[in-house]
Amino acid sequence: QVQLVESGGGLVQPGGSLRLSCAASGFTFSTYAMSWYRQAPGKERELVAEIRSIDGRINYADSVKGRFTISRDNAKNTVYLQMNSLKPEDTAVYYCNARNLFNRYWGQGTQVTVSS
Repeated sequence: QVQLVESGGGLVQPGGSLRLSCAASGFTFSTYAMSWYRQAPGKERELVAEIRSIDGRINYADSVKGRFTISRDNAKNTVYLQMNSLKPEDTAVYYCNARNLFNRYWGQGTQVTVSS
């Protein structure tokens, strides 16, 4: 059974940091591209960051470049999102995603709220 379990969300003040984790099971983690998406109230889900499986290439949304860092630990089947210099507009539910040519899996999401 495929599972993606996010953790690390919460309430943080503007300028603060959070580290999200996504623990994966039920599939060959190292062969999947892993990414983080987010969805704010009333908005569409958007890609935040992605790290590929083959070459480790990383892509970020322009809105988070220089503030967020995605990484993966294939030995632990876990992908991380380090979020620094958080802004109120980063408030959203953050979802972990795994994909390859044939499959796409989603986690249940974790809430991140940036507010003073």
